[in-house]
Amino acid sequence: MSPSLLLVEDDSRLRLDLERHFCQRGFSVTTCANGDQGLVAVHQSRFDLVLLDIMLPGIDGLSLLDDLRRERSTPVMLMSALGAEQDRITGFTRGADDYLPKPFSLAELDARIDALLRRASLDRAREVPRPQGSLQFDDELQDVSRNGEHAGLTHSEYRLLATLNAHAGEALSKSFLYQSVLHRAYTRLDRGLDVHVCNLRRKLAAIGAQQVQIQAVRGQGYILVDAERH
Repeated sequence: MSPSLLLVEDDSRLRLDLERHFCQRGFSVTTCANGDQGLVAVHQSRFDLVLLDIMLPGIDGLSLLDDLRRERSTPVMLMSALGAEQDRITGFTRGADDYLPKPFSLAELDARIDALLRRASLDRAREVPRPQGSLQFDDELQDVSRNGEHAGLTHSEYRLLATLNAHAGEALSKSFLYQSVLHRAYTRLDRGLDVHVCNLRRKLAAIGAQQVQIQAVRGQGYILVDAERH
């Protein structure tokens, strides 16, 4: 089936160009010119992906994202001429899956869109019962378990592991992790994140989840590698 895409963009020329481009790629495209139309669309239909501008007439893109995240986990890519790191961090902390600053090339857009769709497909596959010995996430308890044995994570440790797991295979910067997990700005003298990573490694090893590895990436941050996904 054709992937269904919701495009919410107030620039009529860009909206038309993107609609034409994705239709040529075989997508089923629904377009909206403002946030209010986008809000109606996300409540009326289900989409495989949402491409969302931040600066919109009516309801802005971040508010629309907040509303969507209260009900659905549909992959969302934000687009904006706002290129500051803080704007990207704000988008991620409010539930965006990716952020693409304007102007952008169609080649980069396609690569990121395809990556999001692949990740969503893998996530759906992981929703089926997983084999004995796999790591189970419990959002209500804010903990993980393996074979019924809980790791005893703190809330911060759980948020960190869940964030790394949501972006498994991708290196996440310390700046992003401090903002999205610890809710404070990163400074080079702050070792809080490193302490949480050390504790996570110890607790995961204690329940026999050695297949889940949190690796440091020099000059960047941390990456989660799960041997069960390979």
